[in-house]
Order: sequence, then structure tokens, then C-alpha cells
Amino acid sequence: MRNEIVAVIGIIVIVGVSALAPRLKIAAPIILVLIGVAISIIPGVQPVVIPSALILTVVLPPLLYASAINLPLSDFRKNIVSITGLSVALVFVSAFGTGLLLFWLFPELSLASAIALGAVISPTDAVSAASIAKRLGLPHRLTAVIEGESLVNDASALVLLRSAVAATAGVVSVWQVGGEFLYSVVVAAAVGAVVGIVTVWVRSKLPDPVLTTAVSFAVPFLAYVPAEEIGASGVLAVVAAGLLTGHLGSKYFTASSRISERLTWRTLQFLLENAVFLVMGLQLKGLVDHVVDNHLSVQQAVLFGLLATALLIILRFAFVMPPAALMAWRYRRRLARAGIAAGIPPGGAPGGSSGRADPDAPAGAAGGVVLSWSGMRGVVTLAAAQSLPEDTPYRPQLILIAFTVAIVTLVLQGSTLPLVIRWSGIRRADPAADRTEFAALVDELQEAGRGLLENPELVLSDGTTPEKAVVERVQRDALLRSRSAWELAQTAEEQSETATPNQQYRELRLEVLRVERETLLDARERETFSSHVLTQAHEMLDLEESRLAQNEGLAG
Repeated sequence: MRNEIVAVIGIIVIVGVSALAPRLKIAAPIILVLIGVAISIIPGVQPVVIPSALILTVVLPPLLYASAINLPLSDFRKNIVSITGLSVALVFVSAFGTGLLLFWLFPELSLASAIALGAVISPTDAVSAASIAKRLGLPHRLTAVIEGESLVNDASALVLLRSAVAATAGVVSVWQVGGEFLYSVVVAAAVGAVVGIVTVWVRSKLPDPVLTTAVSFAVPFLAYVPAEEIGASGVLAVVAAGLLTGHLGSKYFTASSRISERLTWRTLQFLLENAVFLVMGLQLKGLVDHVVDNHLSVQQAVLFGLLATALLIILRFAFVMPPAALMAWRYRRRLARAGIAAGIPPGGAPGGSSGRADPDAPAGAAGGVVLSWSGMRGVVTLAAAQSLPEDTPYRPQLILIAFTVAIVTLVLQGSTLPLVIRWSGIRRADPAADRTEFAALVDELQEAGRGLLENPELVLSDGTTPEKAVVERVQRDALLRSRSAWELAQTAEEQSETATPNQQYRELRLEVLRVERETLLDARERETFSSHVLTQAHEMLDLEESRLAQNEGLAG
């Protein structure tokens, strides 16, 4: 079958599964992996072999960049201790723990090679975990930790893998590994920061959103390639560039450039991350066919993979739970002391708060359980395993072990994570509180705008003073937006059965837009207006309809 036909079928499968997954209440990556596995074992289907370099150097950088630009830098900075612990310390603990297990299981395997495979299976791929977390309304801080971990831990694992592979060819001391890791992190962060700042400056000078978005496609590779060439972590450089781009872009890019980039990268991220899960399942047959050593059968390799999976889960729980419980205990003590100092009785809210949950409060033991069970592995594990040197003993079996770990964690933990979230009793994110906070922010924005409009020295760009009616119209628009936000912030009990004035406005305006669009289509059929004028009118209606639909979505 021709490659282009395979690509088309793949896109159809990805879109179909993603549309069906919410109804089945199963994360799309899990279904795609299972579909890939099912296709691979069909008699007559040729094994699928994807070079590891293609995944690590072509697919991984844009995937990480797409996630990084959407993770607020403030969330990353606020949770840097937790993210660092999970993405660095836990990776090293998992790598050495599972490496020792594999060293014991494989008599001919060197300790360095065993730790190399331990590094391969240590980093998590939290695509499905993050999607489940958002769908089920986990606290925003916990979701940020899960996303931040998945961005950084690939860098830790790949640096450790590189050091372990080097150790198989000679003697490498702990100090050398530590020095290389520190160099890799510091230099990668510097490279990523420079690339992020320079490309944001260049893109801010481009007038066309299409040009700005086109340049963004090069940013991940501009960060990845130089960092790798000088021995640093290309993955971490991409993450640094993405975080800075997302942070600075809100200030230096135009609104149309931000909208164009957001939609383009969401589409690219959707296709790439789902494609790699489908390909991951398709590679099963090829991996099994390579296990031809009678001293270690496919069944034994899978069994060893299950043992490694169990150890990884145990190590993650042992690493996550004690700090989670300790942080929650210290937070309660701090609140108790604050309450006593303020003269608040036990159980009262310090500072006279309304009882809203503190967004910075640690998730406690319940959050620790959810975070511990969010350790699914993904395609990076399989790609990194395939990068092991060809002369590594038991190499096919080791790759199959890595595949087993990735598949079992993804299917087992991914499919049961919603149950674990419900069972843990973790406090969910409060949509009503989020809407209230949003309304308060809109009020603050409106106050700033009103201060500008009430300035007696206000003049337009041509030096003229705006007419009073124009100023009042702008004020009414801002006030309407603020009132609409507060209406959405009302709880279901506070809302009346009839629609509020702003809800009526949105419904009526959308109906008017529908009639206007029908008239526009009719004008296009009559060919009474030029095509470029019709296109301009279409864009005008699309922008307003998109704005109204977005405001309506906030109510959900």
C-alpha cells in the first residue's frame, strides 16, 4: 500500500477515535495503541519499523514545544520544586532501581547497560494523564505538575541514557555523570532562552500572522539542534524556548498572530501525539519477530517487563506519597497558626475568606495517590530503547521489555486513572470559583479602560479629541462584557429560570448572524459583489461568531 494512502487512513483513524473516545470515557491514546496492536498481529500485515532517530529528533521537539507554549511560565515556576523532584530525582531513582532489577535478571548484561534501559523506561508520557486530569477537573496546580513533569523528565532520562551508554564502552565515574548532567541542563536552558527571546523579537517585527506562524515551526529545531551539537539536552532547550515564547508572546505578538499560532499548533500537536501512539502499537509485531534468542523467549521478556512495571509503580508511590503527606501537614499547621494569630476559631477561614479553596494548597495524600498513578510511559520510551547500541546483549528482549512497560502502564494506569481520581476523593477544581475569579479580572480590566476614557487629555492618533458619544459607546461595550462575566459567575441556584439580558443578547446576536450569513451566501450565488469583498464579509462574521461562541463556552 502506498505511503500517502496509509497516511490518509491514519488521519481518518485518529480523528474517528478522538471523536469517539469521550463517549467511551477512555483516553484516545489508549484506544489508538490497542488499535495499532490489533492491526500489527493481523496475518499478512508487514511489520512497521520507525527509526528511533525520527521520533527523537523530528517528532519529539515539536511535541514538547507545543506543550511548553501552552504551559504558563508562572505555573511552571510556582511548581518548580515538585516538577524538578519528579523529572530529575525520580527519574534517577527509577533508572537505578529498575537497572539493578534487570542486572539481576540478565546474567550477561553489564550494570551500565541495565541502567541504560532503566533510564529508557523511567520518564513518563503524561499526554493521556493530562487530558484525563483536565476532563475530570483536577486541581489546576496538580495538572500543571503532571504536564511540567512530562516536559522535563525526557531530558533527564536521555542525558542519563547517554551517560550509561558511554559507560558501557569505558569507565565513567559518578562525578562525570553529575558534571555532564549539570552542563547539559545549564547550557540547554541558556540555548533555549536565547532562541526563545531572539525568535520572539524577530516574529514581533513580522506584520503577517502567516509569516509569524511559519517561523514558529522552526523554533523547536533551532533550539534542539544547536544544544545537541554542543553536548547539551536538546529536549530541555526546546522546553525552555517554548515556555519563554508562550510567556513573551502574550506581550509582543499581535492578537491575530496568537490566534493563528494557537490553532495551528493545536492541530499539529493533535496529529503528532496521536500518530505516535498509533505507530507505537503497530510496531509490536516487528519487536516480537526480533526476539529469536531461545535463552530468553518472548514470554519471559514480557514477564520481565511486567516485573519492571510493578517496580516502577512501587518506586513512584514511595517517592511521591511521603512528601505529599508532609506538605499537606505543614500547610494545615501554617493555616492553624494563621488562624490563631488572627483570632479565628478552629474550622474558620483565615483572613475571613468566603471558604473558597486555596488554589495554592497542596493536594495532600489524595493528590499524591493520583500523581503516583499518573506515571504512564509512551513512545519516547520505545524510541529511546531502540537507540541502544547494536552490540548490547539481549537488545531485542530489552526493547520488548520497554514496549511492555509502555503498553501496560498506558493501558492499565490510563484506563483506571478516572476510577483512582474518584476513589481518592481529591478536591476537584471549582468551575464556579473560576468564573468568579474571571469576572473579577474582567472588572479590573474594565476599570483600567475606564480610567483611560475618563482622562481629559485623551486624544486619538491623529491628535483629535474623541466625540463624547464615541467614548460612551466604548464604555458601554466594556460594561456589557463585565456584566456578562458576572452573570456567568452566578451559581445555578442564583440564576433565574429565564435567560439574563446578556444571555438574551448573545442568543439574539447569534441568530442575527445566522440570517446575515444566509444573506451573504445568497449574495455569493447571485455574484452581485466581488469575491474579495465577500471573503472580507465572511471573515467579519466569523470573528464575531467566534467571540460570541467563546463567551458562551465560559458558562460551561
